[in-house]
Amino acid sequence: MKSVSLAADAWRRLKKNKMAYIGFWITVIYLAVGLFAPVLPLQPYAQQNTDHAYLPPSFRPAGVVELETRKAYFAKVMAKEGRTSYNENEQAQINSIEERNKTDPVQQRHYILGTDSLGRDMLSRTIYGGRISMMIGLIGTVTALIIGIIVGAIAGYAGGATDAVLMRFVDIMYGLPYMLIVIIMMAILGRNVAILFVAIALVSWLTIARVVRGQVMSLKNTEFILAARSMGAGAGHIILHHLIPNTLGIIIAYAALSLPEFIMSESFLSFLGLGVSAPLASWGSLISDGVQGMQLYPWCLLVPAVIMTVFLFAMNFLGDGVRDAFDPQSKNRV
Repeated sequence: MKSVSLAADAWRRLKKNKMAYIGFWITVIYLAVGLFAPVLPLQPYAQQNTDHAYLPPSFRPAGVVELETRKAYFAKVMAKEGRTSYNENEQAQINSIEERNKTDPVQQRHYILGTDSLGRDMLSRTIYGGRISMMIGLIGTVTALIIGIIVGAIAGYAGGATDAVLMRFVDIMYGLPYMLIVIIMMAILGRNVAILFVAIALVSWLTIARVVRGQVMSLKNTEFILAARSMGAGAGHIILHHLIPNTLGIIIAYAALSLPEFIMSESFLSFLGLGVSAPLASWGSLISDGVQGMQLYPWCLLVPAVIMTVFLFAMNFLGDGVRDAFDPQSKNRV
């Protein structure tokens, strides 16, 4: 009978979990779009054009949409003032738009998801904002894994005073008001992407450290570890080559579930105005900008909110599926 590796067996079971499998491909699509955004035929995400401010989503040229939007606005003004024709200023604006539609190539752009208050393309800004949000989530997850695995493995394998000191430090860090500290750091040190990485990763490693410690403590007295010791393997070799590889399942599951948490933390900070600074954008900052005009221009809020929500749902379904696929005792194992 042909043996099956842990990864191959987990992948087979993950494919049987329909929601997790769909979440996996949605995540792949998001990552691919974010990775290849610079080579996609998108409008420059920071380029402003105030003539195209607050254009609604449309597949038609921007000049046509601008003209229709301006005529609709003037019609409301005329109805309010009891007029039946444009005044001189209104007619001049309409003539100017019609003339630019004939000569200006910018008027031929297409904003399929609309524009914001400065006439920037919402599709481009949402994709590039997603790159920032996903990058912060990925870096936060990797940082948490590195620190958490090192601290948890050392504490679990060494035991005794080393374990006690490290775990008491973890307990102290758990007791700190995490989000308040992050907000204070961002307020004092400024709105910087690097500071945002550090702030989000500050205590994100605590949970994985505890999980890895528990796994290592349950494995360090098993037969294969005792055999490695009897053959003269040192503590570092045992941790790196025997203990950590045997905890990869739960580490991968934690990573899949924690990435959306980091994205939510970044979005919350950006919503408060403490995230990335202009001209960069993230999903959180786009949602924050969209809230200000959501009654008149709902697409500025709905576009980034829906796209972020779909990604977070996909990542949570994927994370649950990965956890079940790697957990041999899971009740939801398929």
